[in-house]
Amino acid sequence: MDRARPHARPSPVAAALAEAGRWGIFSGRVLRRAAGGPPAAGRVIEEAYRIGVQSLLLVCAIAVFIGANIALQGYHAFREFGGQDLVGIFVALACVREMGPIVAGSMVAAKAGTAMAAAVATMRVKGQIDALEVMAVDPYRHLVLPRLAAAVLALPLLVLFAVACSVAAGYAVAVHQLGVSPATFLDNVAAYTGTRDVLFGMAKGAVFGVFITLLACYQGFASASGPEGVGRATNRAVVSICVVCIIVNYLMSELMYG
Repeated sequence: MDRARPHARPSPVAAALAEAGRWGIFSGRVLRRAAGGPPAAGRVIEEAYRIGVQSLLLVCAIAVFIGANIALQGYHAFREFGGQDLVGIFVALACVREMGPIVAGSMVAAKAGTAMAAAVATMRVKGQIDALEVMAVDPYRHLVLPRLAAAVLALPLLVLFAVACSVAAGYAVAVHQLGVSPATFLDNVAAYTGTRDVLFGMAKGAVFGVFITLLACYQGFASASGPEGVGRATNRAVVSICVVCIIVNYLMSELMYG
């Protein structure tokens, strides 16, 4: 008599594709609810405070040190060619186009994204999401849409703060520590960056907000039972957000500046 063959475990590629498909279905459901009208303004403001205001100090602190480091490294690299006065261009382009959105997105992912995933996963484990469905309350509209709208509003503003702090820190290091002319630094910043670059950076922030929310909430909805399930959901949310946002950042940079 033939023995039953054990089920073969799917390959990592197949598992990743299946997970991406489930996330796509989840995102489609959320976006269909969004087409039915905006969420309650009170809930959006509450979530915007958690995502934006509570992440602001962290974003600014990281942006300051990144801007200072970019100025320091750029100055010493350009000095080899006698172009140390061009450090303002390097600081402006790096911070406005790339590091501002990356800092805002990564810090929100680390702070607010994990909080979203943990909160939704805890509700899943406790059966509260099922209870909402029993009471005819749409969990996608009630739990995900306010967070999605808040992230789309808060992330572009956080990008602005990150850009301002990083460029200001780069200016302070270049001018007061390395001896670059203040007028030269500011002239280079104004000449090589403009409103278009700032708006593109804010657009990146809004797109990051969409992916952070959808990925974090999806992992919360898909959480397994128990404290370990909540922990795994939170960990998967952070990993997936970081990977996806880095890929999306490259694709948007190629589209905007390619």
